[in-house]
Amino acid sequence: MANPVFDAVSTVLAVREYQDKPVPAGVMRRALEAAHLTASASNKQPWQFVLVSKRDGLQELGRLVAHGPYIAGAGAAVVVAIEKGNPLSVSDASRAIQSMILTAWAEGVASNWTGFRELEGVRKMVGLPDPYEVLAVVPFGYPKRAVKGKKKRKPFNQVVSVERYGMPMA
Repeated sequence: MANPVFDAVSTVLAVREYQDKPVPAGVMRRALEAAHLTASASNKQPWQFVLVSKRDGLQELGRLVAHGPYIAGAGAAVVVAIEKGNPLSVSDASRAIQSMILTAWAEGVASNWTGFRELEGVRKMVGLPDPYEVLAVVPFGYPKRAVKGKKKRKPFNQVVSVERYGMPMA
């Protein structure tokens, strides 16, 4: 039986090179709606999402994110911020990021999670108030080359057990 969600999960890859082509507003809206609809512990929703799609803003993000200069070539990017001091915010926002990535991928738009540290300049750039810190910047764009394919993963039975560790799934 075909399962488009499983298809997206099994083929999505991190992409760092994008075509010089805008991402349609409808695609980005669906990706952001997927983030907004993602489950959240106690429904606290300790996140904020800021869409950046203007070229000068993307170029500035590329300068501000040490491990993400390729953001400058993306068609759009989402700044993902979390409430400081909320112990569940990283988990909740991480799930929302994955929802965005998979939603965009299902429409042919690639992405990658970047950021992780030293993102205060990004917070200031997009005007987030002090109770928030930036967790990630997620660029989106059409991949420069075909990227769907087999993933390099450990064998399934090396990482999945049934009932007790070491008992492989049949």
